[in-house]
Amino acid sequence: MFGRHCATGAQKNELKPWLHQQWCIPEVNGAFVAAMEDVLDLYAEEYDEKRPKVNFDETSRQLIADTRAPVEVGCGRPQRYDYEYERKGTRNLFIFCEPQTGWRHVEVTQRRTKTDFAHQMKWLVEERYPEAEVIRVILDNLNTHAAGSLYEAFEPWEARRIAKKLEFHYTPKHGSWLNMAEIELSILQRQCLNRRIADEETLKREVAAWEKQRNNAKETIDWRFSITDAREKLKRLYPTNLLR
Repeated sequence: MFGRHCATGAQKNELKPWLHQQWCIPEVNGAFVAAMEDVLDLYAEEYDEKRPKVNFDETSRQLIADTRAPVEVGCGRPQRYDYEYERKGTRNLFIFCEPQTGWRHVEVTQRRTKTDFAHQMKWLVEERYPEAEVIRVILDNLNTHAAGSLYEAFEPWEARRIAKKLEFHYTPKHGSWLNMAEIELSILQRQCLNRRIADEETLKREVAAWEKQRNNAKETIDWRFSITDAREKLKRLYPTNLLR
């Protein structure tokens, strides 16, 4: 009879050897813990307009065009797309967000090189926070995410001027979940990018509309994971036995 036979774990593996789970497993070392606690300590600080905290991240977006016109929405019937589509290349999306104030900005670019990163940092310094004493930027460890990128894009005096206004705080390797910009990217994906977008202009228009709506609503992120939580719940990541 159906449902009467229950295979053991070993039998399941033998029957379905292609099944597996894949995770980013962080190394247990001081470098991971130090970077994690640095970011968590920064998140715990009160807001200071002279020393703003900004999360930064990036992702790519495949442009996809329909080969046949979709069937429009009808009464009790969702819009339907043909399974065939045409690839139109990819675009990069840079995102800034300031979770405490409910501000974010998304920039669509054709590439994500060191020069592109440098221009994003220049915009942050000159356009968004011209009066700030220093801007603390939380970001991951991509090789483009470094002060050296400024020197590859600008003259040394200009690169140094921009770098002096920036303070980079890197999430640990395999610890990008600590970057709140990933939360914003996830929301962007669900609310704006969960459909076919065929060209760059449409992508820019849709992203700008999403950004304006969330900024007008001042949508913030309520981050509650602290250093104390990390020391209690992530003990296995700490190389010392003092927490055990």
